[in-house]
Amino acid sequence: MNMTLGEGKGLIKGILDELKNPETYTYKTDVVICPPFYLLNLAAGMTDGAHGIYVGAQNCHYEDKGAFTGEISAPMVLSSGAKYVIIGHSERRQYFAESNELLAKKAKAALKTGLTPIFCIGELLETRNAGKHFELVEQQVNESLFDLPEEEFRKIVIAYEPVWAIGTGVTATPAQAQEMHEFIRKIIAKKYGEVVAGDLKILYGGSCNAQNAAELFSQPDVDGGLIGGASLKVADFVKIVLSA
Repeated sequence: MNMTLGEGKGLIKGILDELKNPETYTYKTDVVICPPFYLLNLAAGMTDGAHGIYVGAQNCHYEDKGAFTGEISAPMVLSSGAKYVIIGHSERRQYFAESNELLAKKAKAALKTGLTPIFCIGELLETRNAGKHFELVEQQVNESLFDLPEEEFRKIVIAYEPVWAIGTGVTATPAQAQEMHEFIRKIIAKKYGEVVAGDLKILYGGSCNAQNAAELFSQPDVDGGLIGGASLKVADFVKIVLSA
């Protein structure tokens, strides 16, 4: 929840000016810009025709329409020009009490509409300290995603967010990130097979910044990042993209 209309437009323009420059961007990775809802259509227009650069929403409702004042549906997101939607961000889980059951409905709504869900999972500090972080993450995946048929699950992107590292300046070490990403891939392999697990994109989110991104992304099971505060500065975000 950052930036006014003018500020957001300026940020997106700054990012695009850098990423569309063939001298700096080699198109090695996809970039998804996920602004507040009021910027979705503007961002989609600005990124139209930009190779490898897409727009996503930060949330959506599980119903297509109805008396849900203040909400936005997956068809509304799609009609804005966005291609992705973040589902189950830790702040949605924490501040809006979004359960695994609710998030399963949101993921299905997004998939039905044709959006790619970026599905967030991760543990609190007390859960990790209790040694139950693997158990919790497996539960989140199992209760929200494992009833999807294989062809639908293949369309999911997973983002691992150690909640204790979000906005705190504390980052999971590359070894900690790799350990959890490898674990996630293994539980996916048990359910859907090695090929699906190997193709799955798993992003790391949690104080990922311009200084630590390259080391985090160098881990074999870390496929990219879900970037928070560092995405609000053009130079920092572009450096992260170029390190992927």
